[in-house]
Formats: sequence, C-alpha cells, structure tokens
Amino acid sequence: MQRIQADDLVRLAAVATAHGVRGALKLRCFTEDPQSVGDYGPLFDSGGQRLFEIRVIGPVKGGVVVEAEGIRDRNAAEALRGRELFVPRGRLPQTDENEFYEGDLVGLSVLGPDGGTVGRVTALQDFGAGEILVYEDAEGRETMLPFTERHVPAIDLVAGTVTIAETVLVEAS
Repeated sequence: MQRIQADDLVRLAAVATAHGVRGALKLRCFTEDPQSVGDYGPLFDSGGQRLFEIRVIGPVKGGVVVEAEGIRDRNAAEALRGRELFVPRGRLPQTDENEFYEGDLVGLSVLGPDGGTVGRVTALQDFGAGEILVYEDAEGRETMLPFTERHVPAIDLVAGTVTIAETVLVEAS
C-alpha cells in the first residue's frame, strides 16, 4: 500500500453517505468545482494511507456521486461514511495571490483588530452562501465570521496569522 506523509496532504472531500446498492459514494467536496475531485489521482486517509481511486459519476445536491475501486456494495460504502479524503499537495494547482487551501489556514493564530491573539482557526465551512471562517478562543468557544476581505483583511502564512476586523460576529453553539 502506498503511504504519503500526513503533513503533505490537503483535504479534498468527505464521504457523506452511500448512494444506491452497488457501492457508489456521495462525497461532500471542498474543491471549487466538485466534479474535479476525480482529477487528482488516488485518495488517502488523514494518516497518509492510500484508500482508492475514484471515478465521478455525476453531481448531486451537496456534492458528487463517485465509484471507488474496491467498494462494490452498500455496506462497504456505508462503512466509509464520515471518512475524510486527502490528496498530496503537489497534485493540486498552485494557488493565486489571496487564494488558500483550507489546510493552509487551519491552525493559524487569529489576531483581532488590535493585533492581540483571539484564537486559532479550526475550520472553513461553506453552507452555500459563502465561506465561513471558524475559530476557537482560549475558552474553547467557537466563533464564525464570513471569510471575506472585509471581515478577514489579512492572512500571513509565513507568520502563521489571520487578522480579523471584528472579534465576535456569531458565536457557534
């Protein structure tokens, strides 16, 4: 089995559920074009263990349906529910200026408007109306804010920081 260094991986998709009885999977994709998820070669788990190659069948609400090598029935597909799927960073296109992969941001320190640390980025979410930056403060409270230039005016990957314009917009419950 092929193995890749985990710190070289970028999350590409997650298995949402089984689709049909022949082992197809519905994936929730974290790519700009969900149907491109099959363009990057074999998919890996978070530890860098090769899982399988996929073939995109078509779009569905909230993602795409794929066939995966070695997954031939609904039970095998259901066993993968919730599994996150990764690819080596080198297989992805270079990002443009002010464009980032989620994995580049998760873990960065969040600085408030005054420059003080207010938390750490835990996720980027997209519920359909635009991307949301999620960060956790020192007390473990999660806060969400629109991932726009207005709300997140500066990202410095070298310094490992994300600067936000306001410290609290919406606290997640």
